[in-house]
Amino acid sequence: MSETAPNQARPAGKRRYGGTHAQIRSALTFYKVASYITGVMLLLLCAEMVLRYGFNLFLFAGGTNTVTGQPFGFGLAQAEPAAVAGGANLSIAVLIAHGWLYVVYLLADFRLWSLMRWPFPRFVLIALGGVIPFLSFFLERRVHRQVEEDLASHPEAAKRY
Repeated sequence: MSETAPNQARPAGKRRYGGTHAQIRSALTFYKVASYITGVMLLLLCAEMVLRYGFNLFLFAGGTNTVTGQPFGFGLAQAEPAAVAGGANLSIAVLIAHGWLYVVYLLADFRLWSLMRWPFPRFVLIALGGVIPFLSFFLERRVHRQVEEDLASHPEAAKRY
């Protein structure tokens, strides 16, 4: 029986990424854009919720005022009973847009997380940025700084194709 080879494990502090620096920077840019868009939509969603549940108002565009019969241009109107007939309910559009943009944000988070090979709790923390108001703005800045520092301190860690 031959002697076993010494342990071939990577030394502590040795870093490996799931892609090249260019791929990671591309994922970082995608994450940054998705983060800002999702953060703005979340703030709009919060404002919409305050208007809806605090004041019973919706944001409408177009339609007819049910009380006066006059055309309704753009603005806030009572939700119950309906003060505007027809037109577009922009409050509902904000709800739907935030939902789909949050899915895009999760995809951006997953892509960056998988390329950086971070632990799973970091993925969950970043994902919370799309549901806690203002958190996406703070996390984006912190994640961007961490990725840039990590790439600068481990230039040899990227995959080579």
